[in-house]
Amino acid sequence: MEAQLSDSFVDFGDDPLMPHPVADLARIEACQANDSNTDSGRKNELRSLVSRYAPKVPGVYGMLDATNRLIYVGKSKMLRNRLLSYFMPNNSDEKAGRIIQAAQGIVWEKQPSDFAALLREQMLIRRFQPRLNVVGMPKRQQSAFICLGNGPAESFYLSRQFDPDAMSCQGPFHGMANLYRAVEILNRMFLLRDCSQKTPMLFTDQLQLFDLEMRAGCVRQEIGNCLAPCMRTCSRQKYTAQLDMASDFLAATSTSILHAIELQMHRAAATRHYEHAARMREDLKLIKWLSNRLASFKRARENYCFAYEVRGCDGRDIWYMIRQGGVETAIAVPNNSTQWRSVRPKLLRWHTHNNATGTGYLRPEETIGLVTAWFQKNKDELRHTHVIGDVPTNWKDMQSILQYEKAHPGEFVAKA
Repeated sequence: MEAQLSDSFVDFGDDPLMPHPVADLARIEACQANDSNTDSGRKNELRSLVSRYAPKVPGVYGMLDATNRLIYVGKSKMLRNRLLSYFMPNNSDEKAGRIIQAAQGIVWEKQPSDFAALLREQMLIRRFQPRLNVVGMPKRQQSAFICLGNGPAESFYLSRQFDPDAMSCQGPFHGMANLYRAVEILNRMFLLRDCSQKTPMLFTDQLQLFDLEMRAGCVRQEIGNCLAPCMRTCSRQKYTAQLDMASDFLAATSTSILHAIELQMHRAAATRHYEHAARMREDLKLIKWLSNRLASFKRARENYCFAYEVRGCDGRDIWYMIRQGGVETAIAVPNNSTQWRSVRPKLLRWHTHNNATGTGYLRPEETIGLVTAWFQKNKDELRHTHVIGDVPTNWKDMQSILQYEKAHPGEFVAKA
């Protein structure tokens, strides 16, 4: 997915996770401060317009600057209340105050539910990359993916987007400073390189025309925390063995690195290298956090394969089709046999095909963090999920399945 770079904002664009007709949701509305020459006058005008027109429903909103560029995207379960909070007199030094200080206009789009607004917000941030969402906001937790790849000598690295070319890509995680530190620790503990891609790599089992002396670009080989393929000191087989262990960690199937860090910490303390032991303690804390997040993603990939039924604020329900923890598509819940006949082919396609391409603006892998956090925070929502095995042939059979699951919610909640 590529970001949309535009000098002037026109529209949020299509919503591929909106199965209902968009006209029924009043696609997008906006308010613009045109007649005020002072900051206080502009804010008063915007506040008056928001109070008059913004709806009390879930949705997403965007802030526009004086040149009509989208500078921030947010979401709320109650649009009017959230937008009015930007004009509170005591938040001028906070994040909201800095955002509204730069805003000349506000646009919003209604969504049928808080979950829909969450998905739409993430989609819009990925698409437009507004500058106040990605840079320049103190204390904002930016997200990234931890990847393993970039051959010929693969290593850990960070990517702001999901990297389909990586051997393994997990996330998104939040907190760039911690993530950079985590990547440094992982490369060190698994003895993987962390140098530039321009550095030539040559393994001992590779033939070369001339026997040239190769030099390391850093001191990591000398202190024993890198196999140094840049110096032709290891075979491809030996390096691959380290990559396999690193891949097992990212897949949450091994926690051996935790024991290795803890052992180094105790050895440092035993030899009275207390500063080094303190650093290892902080490293262990960070890698434990990362390991727990990876384990939650693993549980989601293994257990979250269902239709999540969400009641819309307008009374119309939506099935969010989730596979391996990620949202792949959305289907309007049928209410009668006629609607079922139009929905069943969509269910059948989802059931029989792995929609690896996602929505066009979001890959399913990019929503696994959002879905995991949502169900961890709202555990009761698992009662509104349906396991769709063989897709029924008629509406009556589908009703029987849904009624059974509603009467026996514990069966699925225990599994999930």
